Amino acid sequence: MGILDRLSRLIRANINDLLKRAEDPEKIIEQALEDMRAALRDAREEVAGAIAEQKKLEREQQSYAEQARAWELKAAEALKGGREDLAREALKRKQQAQTLSEGFAQQLAQQSSLVQQLMTQLKALEAKIQEAEAKKALLLARKKGVEAAETVRRFESKVDAHSAVEAFEDMERRIEAMEDRHQAMAEMDKSDIEKELAELGTDKAVEDDLTRLKRELGMS
Repeated sequence: MGILDRLSRLIRANINDLLKRAEDPEKIIEQALEDMRAALRDAREEVAGAIAEQKKLEREQQSYAEQARAWELKAAEALKGGREDLAREALKRKQQAQTLSEGFAQQLAQQSSLVQQLMTQLKALEAKIQEAEAKKALLLARKKGVEAAETVRRFESKVDAHSAVEAFEDMERRIEAMEDRHQAMAEMDKSDIEKELAELGTDKAVEDDLTRLKRELGMS
């Protein structure tokens, strides 16, 4: 199992725990980022350990390769000195060193491949963290927008159902009724005044006619 697989399991476990507890989305985002950063630190340590092991294998392989070359030279010197027995022993030591060198070379190739895989996974994790950091601000902005809209919605709902609003609406209806009644009474009063004025005009005409008639009859 690779670094990303192990770490993603850990991160999912932490996030799922927060989701089950219905934690705030901002807290979940922060926890996810913190887990990813912690995972990155662990991954770097693992990669560093793998590279250190690679360097150790390189030293071992080079050491035994040098020993094989050294035993080769000693075998040649022994033959030059007429010591075939020593040359034969030197060549045995050479073969042993060469076998070990080849074995370490195989281990080194495997370790080098592992290091490359770990480096690839490490870069992938770093890219995911950068992407998450970039999305964090946007997600939090969207969260705050939703919260603000929900606050307005709840406020409007409370205001619409508030008794004070109902009282204002009832008072408005009452005042409109009072205004209508006042206007009607004013129109009625105006009609009565015009009628009285008309009657006054009629009474004056009668009196004038009566005065004229008395004058004609010599009664005035």
